[in-house]
Amino acid sequence: MRFFALDGSEQLGTAIASAMGVTLDPHEERDFEDGEHKTRPLISVCGEDVFVLHALNGDPSRSVNDKLIRLLFFIAACRENGAARISAIVPYIAYSRKERQTKPRDPVTTRYVAQLFEAVGTDMVVTLDVHNIAAFQNAFRCATTHLDTCRLFAADIQQRVSGAPVVIFSPDGGGVKRAQLVQEAYEDLTGEAAGFGFIEKRRSGGIVSGSLFAGDVDGASVCIIDDMISTGGTMLRAARACRERGARQVTLYAAHGLFVAGSETVLNDSAFDRIVVTDSVAPFRPEMELVVGLLDVLPVAPIFAQAIMRLHGGGSIHRLLASDS
Repeated sequence: MRFFALDGSEQLGTAIASAMGVTLDPHEERDFEDGEHKTRPLISVCGEDVFVLHALNGDPSRSVNDKLIRLLFFIAACRENGAARISAIVPYIAYSRKERQTKPRDPVTTRYVAQLFEAVGTDMVVTLDVHNIAAFQNAFRCATTHLDTCRLFAADIQQRVSGAPVVIFSPDGGGVKRAQLVQEAYEDLTGEAAGFGFIEKRRSGGIVSGSLFAGDVDGASVCIIDDMISTGGTMLRAARACRERGARQVTLYAAHGLFVAGSETVLNDSAFDRIVVTDSVAPFRPEMELVVGLLDVLPVAPIFAQAIMRLHGGGSIHRLLASDS
């Protein structure tokens, strides 16, 4: 087995390698003066089971597009040099928001990205908490493995609540199933019932609307669940609605803390008590110091390490998932 982590994902890669009891294999990423670049393994991959880690979130040093093309080129180089199997470990996969046409002539970028991975010879794509799991699984013709944070978040919720009733809450209708899986994981873990709720959200022309609020949050510890925090606006809208209806405590949970420019201002708000994300993407920007006192980061290296070892050894992935029965 060979395990590589491309530039920008070394911190998570090192943690995953440590959890597996291995070291990262060496590779080269070279930039040319005109903006082109090359990536290649610095160790033989011929006949090997190759795993390549790269989170595809944009950051101040590299764009989403740059990270994506570097990962694709590296996978292609491994295929060119005789790798037996190549698995892309992509904790955050780019372009997953646009998985269907909602307006005339819309792109379906989830499918286009899938075709790119397939074109360079990827055998499997492993990711964490995608925006829409059904769209992700249907877009790829190669094998996919979707990991989730349900059990990780459920365990954190158990430690965090302080005697008040618990309500698991979705900040929009599209995330209802994701929140329900966390609710089920929490109830399985604790043996206690948790309430459920969601708020309607519609977006058109950049304007967010929708007034339907479902669920009883009065006096409850509310845990708002989403796949990502980007600007933070969706989470803040839901948190304020819960506070207005008597929520005792509000905690935001998201797998991917993208925290784009301006989110530090949005998230520096009294509507919620804590923000919980994972380390699926590289550390947040310096501007996030404004909310660092509110932020808790949960490690996902153990989840990925177990997944990689099971994939390499032919073990069951389903036992890692909250939805397994």
